[in-house]
Amino acid sequence: MSLSRRALIGALGAGAAIAAVADVPAAASPARRSDLVKSGANPIELLQATRRVLIDNDNLFGPHRVIPAVKQQIAAIKELRADRQGTDRRQLLQLQTQYSELCGWLYQDLGDFRAAQHWMREALEASHMAGDDELTTYILARRSQLAGDMNDPIEAVDVAEAAEDRSAPRSRLAAVAATYGAHGHALRKDQEMAQRAYEHARELHATMDPDPSSPWGVWLDSAYIDVQRAHSLAVLGDHRGAAEGFRNAISRLPAGYHRDRGVYLGREAVSLARAGEAEQAAAVGLQALSIARDTGSDRIARELAQLDGTLDQWRTVPGVADFKEALTEAVLRQA
Repeated sequence: MSLSRRALIGALGAGAAIAAVADVPAAASPARRSDLVKSGANPIELLQATRRVLIDNDNLFGPHRVIPAVKQQIAAIKELRADRQGTDRRQLLQLQTQYSELCGWLYQDLGDFRAAQHWMREALEASHMAGDDELTTYILARRSQLAGDMNDPIEAVDVAEAAEDRSAPRSRLAAVAATYGAHGHALRKDQEMAQRAYEHARELHATMDPDPSSPWGVWLDSAYIDVQRAHSLAVLGDHRGAAEGFRNAISRLPAGYHRDRGVYLGREAVSLARAGEAEQAAAVGLQALSIARDTGSDRIARELAQLDGTLDQWRTVPGVADFKEALTEAVLRQA
């Protein structure tokens, strides 16, 4: 019988949850103000380096391992703010914004949208206190992405438009915001507006400053816009177009995007299944399942749950049977 979504997600995430009690990366270990001060290093530089390590660790192994360390760093930053003034205090507020946004992203990947919303609000508040307009704009764009994941089209469009309005001309952030807004139009089932919005996002990307000073949204490239458009095509019911879009974009992803590759493979597999390409869907689904076991990502597990149900009508097809057997084995092993 088809595995329930809740059982699938819980089981696939269990392995990563167990990993969370293992050692966090060495660079992430200082978590208290006293530890940061005693380390002898500049606390702000250490916190910046730690964030980079945590992002890399999350991309490889998923959010379960990383969330406790991120929260520890946020607590340490709040302690450090108590006796800092001027530039140091502003830098700490910027770091608090960045860590809070990262925490929101981690919970978003887990599918805990209420917690994700909480941390995104924390990030937005801290960005205002830091007086960093660019960072505030980035947080708004990220809130549009979160609204899209929550199937809230009005919020996705409105927040994206607010972010784009705040963006500097020819900035990467304008293209980021436009991309997320485009998916909001797809969620509204407005195919024409979604198409126009993606064309606008591509124009912004093509004409943006080739050497921006801003570090925000550096991952945005043509492949990222294409994979978001493929997601929108799936929402709009063009499953063959979506599968082709995912396949093309996946081939252009940077090698280190392990978990994101799993998400997009899962979405490609669902699109293939809904287009009637059962055996190909099962083969792609097996690739996504392998990454799901590594990362415990709820986003991948949700796609696999949809795939499992969609493939029920072809359960006797050899490739489909292999996928279902592998999925059942993964769930039983992790449960």
